[in-house]
Amino acid sequence: MVDSAARDLGTFDYVVVGAGTAGCLLANRLSADPKNRVLLLEAGGKDDYFWIRVPVGYLFTLNNPRTDWCFETEPSAGLNGRVLGYPRGKVLGGCSSINGMIYMRGQARDYDQWRQFGNAGWGWDDVLPYFKQTEDRVAGGDALHGTGGEWRVEEQRLSWEILDGFRAAAAETGIPNTNDFNRGNNEGCGYFEVNQKRGVRWSAADAFLHPVTSRPNLTVLTKALVRQIHFDGKKVSGIALWHDDEPARATIAGELVLAAGAIGSPQLLQLSGVGPGGLLQDHGVPLVADIPGVGENLQDHLQMRMVFKVKNTKTLNLRANSLIGRIGMGLEYFLMKRGPMTMAPSQLGAFAKSDESRETPNLQYHIQPLSTPKLGDPLHPFEAFTASVCNLRPESRGYVRIKSPHPRGQPAIQPNYLADPVDRKVAADAIKLTRRIVGAPAMAGFEPEELLPGLQFQSDEELAREAGNIGTTIFHPVGTCKMGAASDTGAVVDERLRVHGIEGLRVVDASVMPTITSGNTNSPTLMIAEKAAEMMLADAR
Repeated sequence: MVDSAARDLGTFDYVVVGAGTAGCLLANRLSADPKNRVLLLEAGGKDDYFWIRVPVGYLFTLNNPRTDWCFETEPSAGLNGRVLGYPRGKVLGGCSSINGMIYMRGQARDYDQWRQFGNAGWGWDDVLPYFKQTEDRVAGGDALHGTGGEWRVEEQRLSWEILDGFRAAAAETGIPNTNDFNRGNNEGCGYFEVNQKRGVRWSAADAFLHPVTSRPNLTVLTKALVRQIHFDGKKVSGIALWHDDEPARATIAGELVLAAGAIGSPQLLQLSGVGPGGLLQDHGVPLVADIPGVGENLQDHLQMRMVFKVKNTKTLNLRANSLIGRIGMGLEYFLMKRGPMTMAPSQLGAFAKSDESRETPNLQYHIQPLSTPKLGDPLHPFEAFTASVCNLRPESRGYVRIKSPHPRGQPAIQPNYLADPVDRKVAADAIKLTRRIVGAPAMAGFEPEELLPGLQFQSDEELAREAGNIGTTIFHPVGTCKMGAASDTGAVVDERLRVHGIEGLRVVDASVMPTITSGNTNSPTLMIAEKAAEMMLADAR
């Protein structure tokens, strides 16, 4: 029911909910034609916080209610009952304003599998042009890379002896050196490329939104929380929202696009009557369309944070714990845009196989020249490094489900980490592989000593249990509005990202991934948005 007292924002051809990675690009592409009236809504605020720009500022944007929704998961049996913080961006640029800035596409097999599931047009050869056309790779373009796009990709501006040692040890263990993880098979070890511009974070808002906000046909509102989608039968007609805590409404003449992410998009669908009928009935939400897959199929990457104390080298720990060290880092950054303050959360990466039966790498490492007892704690008062390793293709599946009919309430987020026995075996194998790398000759001079999980744990059963104690999210939730054919009862959108059975409604974000990509998920989400924008404009002709 339309609230006649709400402020009328007008009628738009496209309304995009969520100004994150996908939403910023969509607003750019859809408003390029001056005939299209486009409304972009961001429930969070502007991206004018100082620490968003400074790469190491992620330490101050995560778990900060100014920039992060500060979600929490439900207790997880696989994590031995633990609850995890679940950061999601709460500013223009969304997660690209607070994430690790790592440019990663995943593997060719990821997208070929999507196509094999019946999603025509989503194979590796199909999506590669969309990766390339957004990319501005400083190292240069070729058959697999682009230049001149808006999405800046740079090499990192630092190196650490301990990271170079780990890379050499990985090579001794059979993981070859690489300088490019984005050619279809990311096996190898090397420094990550990052979304930065001369040492400054480069978010989706920087790349796609800020350059076009002056377009007269584009309206961008922050502090705009959508409460509910309105329908005329099975056709979207408008939305109700709060803007600056005041009720407002907008009419939709064309399409509504949900780009609120793997948590926000299924939550809004469920609040609006699109989702599992039983769940909606339990919360008194009138049913518009019974689509059981809305909020299901949640997948995420769980990283096991192994910590090693070292000698005979420098890490960030003691430098960051020293006033003189911090002053030096600040001067190095503000004078030259170099040094530790340009650091992404992880600098060195590696992709490897947990066992040789794997067709392609199923493990990803994020190696950092620093350590903490647990995420969010101060750095250790001794030199150490962290070797985080995750299962790229988990079998475990979780869900996102509303806990009340109130839009401001947090939904239940249950990733179900390590619920599947296969995932527990991969976790144990990953810890054992890490021990082999750290035990290789190239690391001997650092005299590494395992602190977490500890060498007292040796059996697969013990290691799987300890994986639950040292495991934490890498912030890659996907899959909760799965793409698939109408015959797939778990699918929410079709291959053109239209919600099954609803007219005028699409989902364009990481939630549409049928299976998680083999790596960091931000740039794959950007690719999805680029392809979606092209499809939407073509369908409107």
